[in-house]
Parts: sequence; structure tokens; C-alpha cells
Amino acid sequence: MNKKITTLTKEEQQKKEENSKNLLYDQRESASEEDMVMEAGLKYASKRQGEYTLEDYYALPDDQRVELIDGVIYDMAAPNTAHQATVKEISFQLESYVRSRKGSCLVFPSPVDVQLDCDVRTMVQPDVLVVCDRDKVIRRCVYGAPDLVVEILSPSSDRKDRIIKLAKYTNAGVREYWIVDLRQEKVIVYDLEHDRRTAIYGMEKPVPVQIFGGDCQISFEGILELVRSILNSPGSDES
Repeated sequence: MNKKITTLTKEEQQKKEENSKNLLYDQRESASEEDMVMEAGLKYASKRQGEYTLEDYYALPDDQRVELIDGVIYDMAAPNTAHQATVKEISFQLESYVRSRKGSCLVFPSPVDVQLDCDVRTMVQPDVLVVCDRDKVIRRCVYGAPDLVVEILSPSSDRKDRIIKLAKYTNAGVREYWIVDLRQEKVIVYDLEHDRRTAIYGMEKPVPVQIFGGDCQISFEGILELVRSILNSPGSDES
């Protein structure tokens, strides 16, 4: 049986190659976060996402920052300077409040492991956390739900912080959860202890900490100018 041989002109060949590139680009653009996480997870072990445990987590190189949530490994992008400056400022103000009241709560900035569900399928690293039950603080991690968790939003963590971690923190018994959006200059506060009441604050005024009855208030005034300068600087990244 003879096969028909089709010869493409140079213009047709170029158009075909361009269409192929566009299709590949569209596929990449439409890829879900789960797809990208799954691809990244293949580097770590011969398991499927959803099957990883703390054994796999601890087997990773020390310089590889990831989180394990319900058996899924999520890569963590290196934080930018605005992110780290904000973590430092929030931690400092929380620590200052606790010490001024001679309180027993402990404040931890990242990175610190949190075995949130006390099982082998989840280990997270919040940006800032407060633990008031000192029995939860063991040598290798915080074992159980912190009282307050703060996450600094970035494009790479947006969906994870707003949806996946919100659900995890709620179900695990975290009393209060903050999402700090530096680009929008807003703080979303979930009062999980009281029927998941939600409040959105601008950064021009202090934000009350609900686990301390609002007596502790975090001010962004001293750092806002620095954050703006960093985020608007030439060559600033979006991480």
C-alpha cells in the first residue's frame, strides 16, 4: 500500500511549529497548581502525591524547603526581603507583648516545623506562630496546632495559604489565622476560635490579636515604608 507523502512549504512548516509552541504555552498556562506540585514531587521519591510521609520529608536535603500537607509535597520558594522584614517585625511585636505581660506563650518565626495534625502526613512551616501550650513544643518540632498562625502571602503560595492551609488550620484547631498581603497592604484575620469570623484590616492602623483579647495590636506603620520601597525597587521579584 502506497503512502501519500505530503511536503510542507517553508511557510506552512513555520506556521505548524508556531502553533505547536502556542499549544504548549497554553497548556503550561492552564496547568493547575496541583499539576506543578506533582511534577516537583517526582524529584523526591518514587511515590505519588498524597502518599508521602514524614519519612520522605526528613529524607530531603536540609537546604530543600518544602511543606508536607496530607501526603502532598509542596515546594517553598525562597522568601524575599520584604517578606522576611515583615516576619521579623510581627515576631518582635508579639514577643514584646508576651514578655511585657510575663506570659508563657512562645513566639516562633520561620522556619520551624509544625506537625499540625500529630500524624505522619502533614508538616508545615508557618511564617510566624504563637504556641501557648508549652507541652506542644518538643525538640524536633511543634507537635499539634499553634494558637496563632501568620502567613505572608506571595504569588507562589497564594492558593495554598488562602484555601489549603485555611482548611488545615481550621480543622486542626488553630485559634487564629492571619494572611498578610503586602502587595494589597491588607491583613485578613480569621478568628477560628469564634465560628471562623473574618475581618480585613488595612495596614495604616494596628491590627488586634484575638487570642490576646485584642489587647495586643500589631502595627505595620514602622515597616510599611520599607516594604513599599522593597516591593517597588528595580529588579524586585514576585516571590
